[in-house]
Amino acid sequence: MNIGIISNLYPPYQRGGAEYVVVRTVESLLDREQDVFVVTGKPFKQRDPLDRDRNSVERVYRFSPRNLYFTLNDYRFPWFLRLIWHVVDTVFSFDNVNVEKVLFREKPDVVLTHNMKGLGLRIPRVVQCMDIPHIHIMHDLQLIYPSGLLIWGKEQFSWMFKPAYSAYRFFTRRAIGRPDLVVFPSKFLMDKYKEFRFFKDTKTIVMPNPAPAFDIKAKEGRLDGPLRILFVGQLERHKGIKLLISAFKKLEFKALLNIAGEGTERKYLVTQAKANKPISDLGYVSVEQLIDCLKSTDVIVVPSLCYENSPTVIYEALTAGVPVIAADIGGVGELVQDGVNGYLFKPGDVDDLADKLRLMNDQKEEFGHKGLQIKATIEDHSLDNYADKLMKLIDKVQEEKK
Repeated sequence: MNIGIISNLYPPYQRGGAEYVVVRTVESLLDREQDVFVVTGKPFKQRDPLDRDRNSVERVYRFSPRNLYFTLNDYRFPWFLRLIWHVVDTVFSFDNVNVEKVLFREKPDVVLTHNMKGLGLRIPRVVQCMDIPHIHIMHDLQLIYPSGLLIWGKEQFSWMFKPAYSAYRFFTRRAIGRPDLVVFPSKFLMDKYKEFRFFKDTKTIVMPNPAPAFDIKAKEGRLDGPLRILFVGQLERHKGIKLLISAFKKLEFKALLNIAGEGTERKYLVTQAKANKPISDLGYVSVEQLIDCLKSTDVIVVPSLCYENSPTVIYEALTAGVPVIAADIGGVGELVQDGVNGYLFKPGDVDDLADKLRLMNDQKEEFGHKGLQIKATIEDHSLDNYADKLMKLIDKVQEEKK
């Protein structure tokens, strides 16, 4: 079967967990001897209209979206330019022709679309107009909010902005069209889109993201010494990095905090790491380095201030048998079971987070020997199970399309 995958980002260009899901999907389909190609974006410095990466097993077609900037560079521009960027991305279809060329060339049996933001939100309509079976996999709130983010405590917008958001949703509903099936990794995300009247006449299901196929044995004990805490993710305000450091400073016992990632809050982290020896700045970590970190970590903290869908780092931690302390926000509570594979705390509450860290410190030996039990809570979401379910969905969509 020839399967097309369209995503705004694909390695080496990536930002977060959505791209890891795409990569794991591609790898699992290739393992099942499926023919796979990917259509994605590339930075503007590479000005060829459409090129193919011939160094990968899967065929990767890349083009530079015709907009003000490449999606990974949004933090460099003021709000009014970002506003124009969103209008172009949502309303216009300058780059549909590039996708159309690839689809005519490849003649796929099915197309899976992922995040379209920055590539062109109207691209799914190309797939539908060509009458190709189409499955859209949702990752965040980008069709509801331009940034894809909803921040805890800021759920209500002033009357001045409500018309603009309503207009944005009107155009995104038209842009996404009517896929044959929409897959949501969490019930929270599906309910949120239904709240805003998306996909009223489209089949929708909840299917959690795939856990990584880590070559790592679940922990059956812990290293001697103080509580070892790990944060892995974007160093951004909405990811709660400052909240975590504030909570860490409240602890009365000895502990170590390792922080891995890149982002606009790097300068703040560097300052804190220099002033506080127990805080370590690991910078960007590869998958291999992450596995090494997980082997010695007692707990991973996910202190998000934004409504999360289904964070990849939680899958990674639980797969390694490492408990998680996470803000009870969005779809996080569908993965973290309070007292079983970690603890949930009230979003934005630094004292509650500090209390959960104290609780984890008191139980670190107990959790250190529960690695297999923790891993068992995520086994239904293994990459193999995900790929099997995805292939069944593809077969079903194809059959219904005939």
